Amino acid sequence: MDVRDWGTFLLPYEQTVEELKVKFKTMRSELKKREEYTPIEFVTGRVKRLSSILEKAQRLNVKMEDLETGIEDIAGIRIMCQFVEDIRRVAEYIRARKDLEVLYEKDYITNYKESGYRSFHMIIKYPVQTALGQKIVLAEIQIRTLAMNFWATIEHSLNYKYRESLPDEMRLRLKTAAEAASILDSEMSSIRDEILEAQKTFEENSNTTTQLLKAIHQLYFYHLVNEAIESQERFNQIWQAQDMEAMKELLDHVRGLLSKAKKDSLPDGL
Repeated sequence: MDVRDWGTFLLPYEQTVEELKVKFKTMRSELKKREEYTPIEFVTGRVKRLSSILEKAQRLNVKMEDLETGIEDIAGIRIMCQFVEDIRRVAEYIRARKDLEVLYEKDYITNYKESGYRSFHMIIKYPVQTALGQKIVLAEIQIRTLAMNFWATIEHSLNYKYRESLPDEMRLRLKTAAEAASILDSEMSSIRDEILEAQKTFEENSNTTTQLLKAIHQLYFYHLVNEAIESQERFNQIWQAQDMEAMKELLDHVRGLLSKAKKDSLPDGL
């Protein structure tokens, strides 16, 4: 009977998941700022439940003393992408990192499972700094599209319910659903440029609106109350008409008022 302190055993894995989530979320933010588009839609992570660890160890004939090397996905990260093409790009970024080592990869997109499961897996070694020193932890990174993740989440729940003995009819319907998800991914890839252009336009318009409202609020700081009221009324009209060109013109006008007000507020000689 294994009498280890399981809470202590899982601590490095919990720390690994939290650190990797932060790192990949930071990667997402940096890519978005550099390139206006990031292949990472969002990042999640989890530590495998103790019951799932023990069940997998039994299924794979892994001894309790070999869990750290025999079960490679105790720590798991999922990176979701919009398009299938993004998955390869994210994998390249991960391979290039110096703070982890990729041990091997499983391409279940090119070679999808009989069930229909599609995903790209990377098994990594990650050095985590614990209170007792550095510890090397194995972790699994799964990279999927949103459609792949939706299917995999449902399939996982059904397998848990049926203890991985799915009825044949359910298995067939799941496989059909997986094919439909793959077709959806292909269709989205075929109009990728249009989707990205629409998302870029939406974000630019959203940023313009936010900047304008902040600029109008700043007018009050410089006691330009009438100008602020007039600008707000003009904004309301433009917003109703959804005229983004007029919105940009108003933003330039308000920025001009602020620039002049800032200069006028400086002491003489500065």
